[in-house]
Amino acid sequence: MAQLRRERLAAGFARLLVRLRFLVLPAWIAAALAATLTLPGLGSGEPLALGGLIPKNSEAVETGERAAGLFDVPLTTDTIVVQRDPGGLSADAQARTVERAVAASADDAGGDEILFALPVLNTFQLLPSSRENGTTAVTYLWFSPGASLTAQFALANEYAEQASEPGDGLVGVTGPAPARWQQFEEIDDALVIVEAGTVALIALVVGLTFRSVGAPLLALFVSGVSFFVSSRLVPWVGDALDASVPQEVEPLVVALTLGIATDYSVFFLAACRRRLAEGESRVEAAEHSAAGVAPIVATAGLIVVAGTAALLVGELEFFRAFGPALALTAAVTLAVSLTLVPACLALFGRLVFWPHFRPGDRPARWDDRPSPARHALARFVTSRPVAALVALVCIGVLALAATGLSRTELAFRLITGLPAGTEERRAAVAAGTGFAPGILAPTVVLVEGRGVAERSAELAGLQDALGEEPGVSGVIGPGTLPGEAPRDVFLAENMDAARFAVVHDTNPLGSEAIEDLDRLDERLPELLEAADLSDATATVTGQTAVARDTVDAVVGSSERVGAVVLGINFVLLALFLRALVAPLYLLAASLLSVAATLGLTTYLFQGLLGHGDLTYYVPFAAGVLLVSLGSDYNVFVVGRIWEEARRTDLREAIALAAPRASQAISVAGTALALSFAMLGVIPLDGFREFAFMMAAGVLIETFLVRSLLIPALVSLFGGAGAWPGRLRPPAEAQSSTGSAGAVSSSTTKR
Repeated sequence: MAQLRRERLAAGFARLLVRLRFLVLPAWIAAALAATLTLPGLGSGEPLALGGLIPKNSEAVETGERAAGLFDVPLTTDTIVVQRDPGGLSADAQARTVERAVAASADDAGGDEILFALPVLNTFQLLPSSRENGTTAVTYLWFSPGASLTAQFALANEYAEQASEPGDGLVGVTGPAPARWQQFEEIDDALVIVEAGTVALIALVVGLTFRSVGAPLLALFVSGVSFFVSSRLVPWVGDALDASVPQEVEPLVVALTLGIATDYSVFFLAACRRRLAEGESRVEAAEHSAAGVAPIVATAGLIVVAGTAALLVGELEFFRAFGPALALTAAVTLAVSLTLVPACLALFGRLVFWPHFRPGDRPARWDDRPSPARHALARFVTSRPVAALVALVCIGVLALAATGLSRTELAFRLITGLPAGTEERRAAVAAGTGFAPGILAPTVVLVEGRGVAERSAELAGLQDALGEEPGVSGVIGPGTLPGEAPRDVFLAENMDAARFAVVHDTNPLGSEAIEDLDRLDERLPELLEAADLSDATATVTGQTAVARDTVDAVVGSSERVGAVVLGINFVLLALFLRALVAPLYLLAASLLSVAATLGLTTYLFQGLLGHGDLTYYVPFAAGVLLVSLGSDYNVFVVGRIWEEARRTDLREAIALAAPRASQAISVAGTALALSFAMLGVIPLDGFREFAFMMAAGVLIETFLVRSLLIPALVSLFGGAGAWPGRLRPPAEAQSSTGSAGAVSSSTTKR
């Protein structure tokens, strides 16, 4: 009865859509035009500030705030101006570097300004392990608290422009904040290519599949309407809720919209083409295809909406901003696809499939029932012994790829992920060459205890011990700066705190530096005791410590968000399939697929391409999307098999439904993979890692998991997969076919 009610509801929805087809098309066009003309677009706001990448409960941030209250002079910043002359900076150039910093620190203009500038030159031999002497100067800049990322970037460049005299050796501005700004610039420059390339690839795939001009035009029209509405609705909702929508979300909105709109369009197109080939009129074909496909698309779309919205439970503002934006995008695309595609099919019918489809044409083989030979092969593969072998081989291949997980390292790739020719990357390399890579972001060790700043000998011993730790290039501490430097750089005025700047010998935001910091943090109590400072406490702050807290937060969020996503997927799959066992093995297959994809991503980028680590957010964000998008194909494949199983035995149902479903999924999956692959055009490591992981994951889902593993698992579990319901035997199915058929036939009467 439940199935009959669902069929009646779907038939009623389809009938209503077809009757309103002359209103649906102009209504969506009007909505797209109104949104474009009246609402703000994506990319009209500020890039998400660095604070959005940091967990609110970060211990490193708390330590930094405590240090700020103890010392007048800050030691951690995310913006640095780099000067370097391999032949040596002249005495005049070095003097000008110090004079500029003093002038900037003394200037009190009010509003957005540079509050403090601290120059450090390798002439003073602050780091015994400095690679060069007298060649390099780095100037750390601090800004007024209210300065936006845009203002900071402008102020830093104005300051750097002053170092334009001959011999100043200006390389440029670098640091996490300028790198964040440059990331947005790279995204903005590449966005047009991403959009045009994605459109061209989708048109090619859909056009060749259906051998028509109209089919790709319809898919792209639906995608365009979805994008124009969602790309305006997302920032408008963000403004209404006073929530920041980062500019970087636009490439993902493009890929997600074009990808899933094409997916859903292909499902409708395939069903309608078969109906037309069987002799139905355009209205009948549109109505019947909508009645059959709409429940599948609605269920799959809701899973994507809910899955992306689950990012809201992540710890970082970065994910809490992306989650609603992607969920709203998926919701708009779902609504447009469910209504606009059937309406257009009812309006244009066979014209959509012109020129290779005319009345009386046979349907394309990929959407027809399999040939006798193919049917016999499918029957053979669905026998339990063969299905068990297929499942074992598929699981073995996925498990082998997943071994890369054990090697996955996560880190901030804000600077190293930029193209080599960018100013930020070149300046970082120059600073690392003159000093050591960690000079860009020293780790601050804060030592607190009553009167600790007065214990010079003990602090000197601790400084020496810190310098001997693995991964440490040098330590700047009490007594290290020149005599004219202010005393409170390293010693608190109340004499109850002291601090050290620890310079790592590797990229301070990389996984190796994070591992070195972990070891150092664990060793601090022992080092304090050896320096006769056991009555004091030591904590760490700085960019490396913040990067560590962020990576830890992402790992923690992945567990929480993953549980929510899997729970949502399970509930919706269980409701659609009316079963509890099948959703379990479907989700298990999805998890194994994601693990394999991440393993391959690690092998490619960390192994073959030599990256030390992956961008921290890529595995998390891509994993959530892959599990959610994979459910499209779960619903489509198993839904088709379940439908056939109501008319025949399960083995025959798999042999009939799986080949047909896999062919439609192959087209949809290829289009979706290409949509995400185009994100690799953006010359940022994070986007290229994301593009590869999404494209590879979708292809694995399409051609291995859904086409081979899932049919094999359905065969192995048999009728038990439908528990607590059951797949009706053929005799029982035939007894109810009449009533269901009556409902279906009644929908064709105008």
